[in-house]
Amino acid sequence: MRNRRSVSKLAVKENATGYFFIAPWLIGLFVFTLFPMGMSFYLSFTDYSLTKGLDKLNWIGLDNYIRMFANDPEYIKSLLITLKYVILSVPMKLAFALIIAMVMNQKLRLISLYRAIYYIPTLLGGSIAISVVWRRLFHRKGPINEIIGSIANLLGLEHTAKTWYTDPNLAIYTLIILTVWQFGSSMIIFLAGLKQIPQDYYEAAAVDGATPIQRFFFITLPSLSPVILFNLIMQTINAFQAFTQAYVIGGGGNSVGAKSMEFYTLYLYKTGWTAFKEMGYASAMAWVLLVIIGLTTVLIFKTSGSWVNYGSGE
Repeated sequence: MRNRRSVSKLAVKENATGYFFIAPWLIGLFVFTLFPMGMSFYLSFTDYSLTKGLDKLNWIGLDNYIRMFANDPEYIKSLLITLKYVILSVPMKLAFALIIAMVMNQKLRLISLYRAIYYIPTLLGGSIAISVVWRRLFHRKGPINEIIGSIANLLGLEHTAKTWYTDPNLAIYTLIILTVWQFGSSMIIFLAGLKQIPQDYYEAAAVDGATPIQRFFFITLPSLSPVILFNLIMQTINAFQAFTQAYVIGGGGNSVGAKSMEFYTLYLYKTGWTAFKEMGYASAMAWVLLVIIGLTTVLIFKTSGSWVNYGSGE
């Protein structure tokens, strides 16, 4: 009996010590994550406004959610712009990251330095400074137009310089190019996956006369499919939440170009924080975005069974 009591007291003491050490994380989880999420969910069913406070809000039920899809064409437009951005930018980014990862997987001198250099855009790409630089690059008198103009002159073609981010037909592509340029994190993950592929596969395929293209499609891609799935999910989630670049490059304004790259999160921000009057509606938009991301992730997982190979015969 004494031994059991001693063991029980020791277990309680160890548990208490464990909870003590994770207490800061638990406090942060409840205070800065779960509680705000709960409040946001509750406020999404109200007409809450920061200008009048919690004591004057009214319960309006599903009105905010109905308004989104029935009475707010600007919301639908921002959703479609975001979907277009996700559909175009994510595959392009992953394809480019995989190509660079395969190059970085070669046995070259100073390869570690090259990998570090290629990772730098990911560290800097989400900053306001880079977004400002991007505005300058794609300005009517910026370097991009000068390069295109020089190539056009060599080919005897005419080139009319445009400010890309103010042109409704080109604005979103400046953001897509910036996103593809931030390929570093996906590249590192692909590179780790490439190093796990046994070289015996390639040697056996070469003996059988397989071409480099055949080896890529029948060895590299199937072996990397779990890594591709991971990168696809992570980059899709990030793409749905894109904000900083669109806000800075678009100037956060109401120009035609800015409107053409008004992402979901940007419209949410403008709705909830610009005039402080529609925080309840903005909360509803945030929860719809969470549902959209969740459903998209589930869809990717459901379809992954037909193209992901885990090396176990599945």
